[in-house]
Amino acid sequence: MMNNVETQKDKLEFLEKIADGITWWIGSIPSLIVHSLFFIVSFLLPALGIVEFDKMLLILTTVVSLEAIYLAIFIQMSVNKSHEKIEDIQEDIEDIQEDIEEISEDIEEISEDIEEINEDIEDIQEDIEEINEDEDDEAHSERAKNVILKSNVINNKNEIKTLKDQIKLLQSKIDEMNKF
Repeated sequence: MMNNVETQKDKLEFLEKIADGITWWIGSIPSLIVHSLFFIVSFLLPALGIVEFDKMLLILTTVVSLEAIYLAIFIQMSVNKSHEKIEDIQEDIEDIQEDIEEISEDIEEISEDIEEINEDIEDIQEDIEEINEDEDDEAHSERAKNVILKSNVINNKNEIKTLKDQIKLLQSKIDEMNKF
């Protein structure tokens, strides 16, 4: 059963390739030349007395009518195929837009978290300053601990600043992507 489905699919793809080829050829310069020569020969045959004008006209009309019918079918097949591709592209664009919206939301959440971390760091710095003021008489080792804490806070601030810069860069890239 599966083999039969694959065979039918292969036949359909083959016929679609033929239809695409014919549609392409009809829209080409060689096709224009062949058709022009065909029409010239068709009208020369009665002029040279080889075929009666009525018979030539009947055959020519029949051939051209059949060609027009098949061309209409081939062109419609190409239009249908193009329409399917456009629908697929539209779905992809919608998916990308959803992804961009999710990334934007994530960046907003990260920005909020960074702001909270900055506030916490400021609070810690204030606490350290208060401790330093209140405990001027502390032992040297206590002061060293405070210096280390300040250093850690400064390092954290630098890391947060780096994260902010990266978020701004990501935001600008998202804004560029949204323009498309």
